[in-house]
This record gives sequence, C-alpha cells and structure tokens, in this order.
Amino acid sequence: MARYTGPKTRIARKFGEAIYGADKAFEKRKYAPGQHGNSRRRKTSEYGVMLAEKQKAKYTYGVLEKQFRNMFDKASRESGITGVNLLQALESRLDNVVFRLGIAPTRAAARQLVSHRHITVDGKVLNIPSYQVKPGQIVGVRERSKSLEVISDSLAGFNHAKYAWIEWDEQAKAGKFLHKPEREDIPENIKEQLIVELYSK
Repeated sequence: MARYTGPKTRIARKFGEAIYGADKAFEKRKYAPGQHGNSRRRKTSEYGVMLAEKQKAKYTYGVLEKQFRNMFDKASRESGITGVNLLQALESRLDNVVFRLGIAPTRAAARQLVSHRHITVDGKVLNIPSYQVKPGQIVGVRERSKSLEVISDSLAGFNHAKYAWIEWDEQAKAGKFLHKPEREDIPENIKEQLIVELYSK
C-alpha cells in the first residue's frame, strides 16, 4: 500500500510544525519550502485552511486518504463530537499505541514493528497497523523481539506517565490501553473542527 516516503522536513515546513517530532533541519528553516517559501504569501482561502488541516492530520498519523475518509464516516455515525471521535480513532490505531507506549521512536517505526510481527495484542502477534485497540487490551513486545536495539533505545528514559490513557509494565514490556484519550489529553496540534467542516461541505 502506498505511503509517503519523501522528505519529512519538507512536509513539516509546509505546515509550519514539526509534525514528525524533533527535527533540527526544520528548526533552522520553519518557513514553507520552495523558492518563495520565506516571502509573504497570498492569503489562504477558507477551503484551503480546512484542507491543510486534514492533510496535516493525515501526515501526522500516517493514514491514507481512503482510510482517513472511512474513519471520518465511522466517527460521524458514533455518538458524541465527530471531530473528537475521529482523533480518538486515530489514537486507538495499533501503530499509534505502540508509538505512545515508547516502543518505537516514531509512528513510521511503530508501523514497521507491527508489520514485521514484533508486537502482540493480548498475547497474540498482530501485524495490522490500523487495528483499533480496545480499552482493556494489552499491547506488548513479542518475547523474541524484546532484545531488539531499536526497541531498547526507544524505551530508554521514556516517560510513560505523560499519557493518562495507557499503563506501562516495564517488566513485561507491555502496556494496557486503559481508555480512549480525552481531547485535552491528545497533544497533537490539530483543529479537528476544520476537518469536520471540510467533509460537511
């Protein structure tokens, strides 16, 4: 399946935010890419602002257009606030939970660990990054994968207390997904209401 594999700093500069995490190159040049990136640009239309917000969410969570649209449609059918439902669904993806648990340094790395069968859910190996983790489920590292350097390096010094909706067991190298996160607990700078308005047009 197609994934964006191009320059990540370029995408971060496009949105003016380090959406892929710490990025020294982005810190040096926070303006938009291209020849006129540092000059004054035309005012973006209302539609353009909404579209950019959707694209930012897609790139942040590494989700394709069709997947994103399907998640939005499902979120709109659920009770509650559609935008919040959407962000909670994105946060519940297995690759994102692996990232939040500190098992992988980035979502892309988390997706690769899941795809390569290094991750278990309730003790069973699962290689579907888009799997929706349910409250109460245990996400952990496969026994024979616990010694992987990329996992050890990522977990070293990671502060698991910063996410209230997960509980980490260092001995088992596994975390419990306690509940879907509240909107105020999700650290991503995404204006979900703009995405709702875009799809409502």
